[in-house]
Order: sequence, then structure tokens, then C-alpha cells
Amino acid sequence: MKKSHWACVLLGLILISTSILPVDGVRWMALAQMSSLAHVTDKDKCKSLSGLVKRQRRLCERNVELMDSVRVGALRAIEECQSQFKYRRWNCSTENNLKLFGNVILKQGTREAAFVHSLSSAGVAHAVARSCSNGELQRCGCDRTVRGRSQEGFEWAGCSDNIAYGKAFSRVFVDAREKGKKRKTKARSIMNLHNNEAGRRAIEDNMRKECKCHGVSGSCEMKTCWKAMPSFPKVGNILKEKFDGATEVKQIATHELVPLNPQFKPHTDQDLVYIESSPDFCEPDRKTGSLGTHGRLCNKTSKAIDGCELMCCGRGYVTRQRKIVERCRCKFHWCCSVKCKTCEHIREEHVCL
Repeated sequence: MKKSHWACVLLGLILISTSILPVDGVRWMALAQMSSLAHVTDKDKCKSLSGLVKRQRRLCERNVELMDSVRVGALRAIEECQSQFKYRRWNCSTENNLKLFGNVILKQGTREAAFVHSLSSAGVAHAVARSCSNGELQRCGCDRTVRGRSQEGFEWAGCSDNIAYGKAFSRVFVDAREKGKKRKTKARSIMNLHNNEAGRRAIEDNMRKECKCHGVSGSCEMKTCWKAMPSFPKVGNILKEKFDGATEVKQIATHELVPLNPQFKPHTDQDLVYIESSPDFCEPDRKTGSLGTHGRLCNKTSKAIDGCELMCCGRGYVTRQRKIVERCRCKFHWCCSVKCKTCEHIREEHVCL
């Protein structure tokens, strides 16, 4: 067989193999669906982890003890995404380990993609910082830069969450896929990097002060304080608001994105940006990754997106009766047991056609 023929065959195989693999920077989130990464105790295990690019595998090999925090961060991001969008047409459903959230996230620069990138980046930063503060990692601990006496008279002490370390690792690990020479000037990669950083900023900009009083009989003669991260659901709420106000942008220079509509004010580093309009998610569509809303529960009385008219895309809905069995009328008996009765009731549900 001629060399030219073999070259064509080889090129075809390469094209086929690359076309069936997800190409977006959230593939590493497949780690969330592993039961545990606690067994990753040496760098050789990094080669078997799903969804990592070469740069991330090298980071794994050099930072093995951080990989369980990465898994936890990805898992929290998925759970929080599904919590934030549970009453919307797109509800963060995951198809499988390699097709997280559908192709709408893997291939398109929509506002949903912007949200997932920001939340996943925040998830890693939050989980790593918390592991540092809990003393679970050898290479980092509490943020010791928060020390001294404040102008308000209290003493900075205790264990402040090490968000600086969490952000730094999230930046090198999560952003790794976007750092290639061929990708870093593309609009989608610039968008991803921007939204990744916006997710991390949502934590850093909302650090809170926690304090403890010291003194006789609970008096507050002396007060020590430390900096704590917001809870991850709070971060999710912040980023969901950013999602609702996200800016559609276009690329005008090598590394610059500007609002598509010149009448809109420029976005800030904390805002989310997107470059493509979202589908309506009404019908199943393999091309976009939409799972559709057929069979979804809806709220008959709501006029919002969870209402039957909007959720069902005007197709209508059916009402069904569902029997619910649960524990009820529980009483505490001395000592020491709780006894409950079993109650049944009928719940009315509305389901999209």
C-alpha cells in the first residue's frame, strides 16, 4: 500500500478520535464522579485519572496530596450547579463522566458554560483553601499573613482560611487547558480564563470576619478575629446573580473581549461573559446537549421559569397523583428512643408533556 494512502488513513483515524472526545476545559470535573481519590498516593496514579490534559497530569504528579481536594471541589461545583438551576429548563444534568452538562458546555461559549467554568474554578479554590485551614495538607496551613492588631482594637489571630493558596492552585490547575499557545488567543479560551478568575474572585471578594470574645464570664474584654471564606452555597448564589447579569462579548484584539452591544458598559473582572446565545433547551438535541423538558416537574401557579407555561415551552402538562409515605408524629420516650408513626398522603404533581 502506498505511503500516501497510509497517511490518509492515519489522518482519518486522528480526526475520528479527536472528534469523539470532549474538548472543553471542564473535562477534569469527571474526577467528581470517582468514589474517592484517597488512593492516589503516588504520582504514577495520575496517569489513570480521567479528563486531565498533560499539563494537569504533571501538576497531579507534583501535587498528589491536593488531588482529593480537586475531586471534592468538582463534586461541590456539580451539586451546587444542580441546586442553583433545579427549577430552570437547563438544570445542570450530567450525561456521563466525559460529557458533563452536555455538549452545550463542551463546545459552545454560552452563559451556561460561563457559569460552570466560574463555579468549577471556585470549587477547587474553596476546597483546597479549606483543606489547608483544616490541617489536611503538608504544604500549606492557615493564612499566617492575617496577624496583628486592627484599627478597631481587636487582634487578628486564629486560623484564617488560606484563600491565596487555594486561588493559586486553582489558577494553575483549572486554567491549564487554556494555556496552550494555539488556544490562549482564541475568544473561547479568553472567555474561559476570564470566567475562571471571576469564580475565584467571588470567594476572595466575599471573605468575612469571624470573631471570638475572651474575658471573665463571657465578657468581651479582648476579641480575636480571623478571615473565613463564604460557604460554597453562598458562592453559588453570588455566581448565579452574575449569570443572570452576564455580558455577551466579542473579541476585538488578541486578548480583549468587549460587549457585543456597544451601548452596554464594559464588564468587570468579577462579571461573567459569554460569546454565544443559549438554545431554549425545550427539546432534546444531541448537537447542543439539551435534554429537553419533557417529563420535568413544573409549578402550576408560578409565572416564573419554573411555571408550567415556561418550563413546558407551551406544550402543556399533565397532573398526576402520587402517594407519599413518610414518618410522622414522632415522640421521644425516656430513655432513650424516638418512636414515629407512618403517615400517607397524596401529593399532586404537574409534569410537562
